[in-house]
Amino acid sequence: MSEENVQKSRRNLLLVIAVFAVPIVLAKLALEQQWFNYGVTNKGQLEEQPLHISSLGLNVDEFDKKWLMIYRLPTNCDKLCLQQMMSVNNTFIALGKETPRVKPIAMSVDALTEQQQKQLTATQWLSLSENEQFQQQVDATQLLIVDPLGNVVMRHTAPVKTELLPPFGKAVLSDMKKLLKYSKIG
Repeated sequence: MSEENVQKSRRNLLLVIAVFAVPIVLAKLALEQQWFNYGVTNKGQLEEQPLHISSLGLNVDEFDKKWLMIYRLPTNCDKLCLQQMMSVNNTFIALGKETPRVKPIAMSVDALTEQQQKQLTATQWLSLSENEQFQQQVDATQLLIVDPLGNVVMRHTAPVKTELLPPFGKAVLSDMKKLLKYSKIG
């Protein structure tokens, strides 16, 4: 073999190796340098640490293996609070045929006022008083999504401006529909 043929063979071998190696190296760099969006589709904050509703002072057996939307009301419910309640209630109603699989719960320090009761469909919503465990784990105006086994799956924080309430309701509705679609339980 001539020196020229040896050089051609080496060049071809290096070219073949590069064709296979370069994509692997680029993929590794893309992952490490976070060059792309990971394709997150949830709107709320996923619960990273395992949290069971028993640690919130609630008993899972009381809820008939249903998905729970637990909404914590602030201690002083003003006009914005009432609008937040209406948004959460509308989200629950918008679940349509999936509403029998979900139990909405309003948690408050005191019993709901008459005006607050009007905001929520009284026959569908369960009103519970907060205990110390619940107050320590959940911030005011948060909505927790709990699976039928009693695990807190996701949190949504209610917005502090009225104009942000429609996107908040849509975000909760989107997450609930996805969870109910892929869930075999509840």
